[in-house]
Amino acid sequence: MEIAILVGAAVLLFGADKVPKLARGFGQAKKEFMVGQAEADVAAERAHADARARAEATATQTAVARETPNVNGVVMGSTSVPSEPPLPRD
Repeated sequence: MEIAILVGAAVLLFGADKVPKLARGFGQAKKEFMVGQAEADVAAERAHADARARAEATATQTAVARETPNVNGVVMGSTSVPSEPPLPRD
């Protein structure tokens, strides 16, 4: 019933010849909106995947850097305690 009232009001406001053109315009606008939304979803997913790849690369680089010995031969980021204390130097 509500749809019939809306169609009747549209016919009275715009005329019988303009209503199909308006409906076609609304249909095209909806289609363009849906296409744009799909493109935005794809772009967002691609950005999310890129961010995840960058985070994994950074984590890998950090892990490698922690395992790389520094100048004194001690592994950086190591929390292990040496088994023997160093000998005193004379």
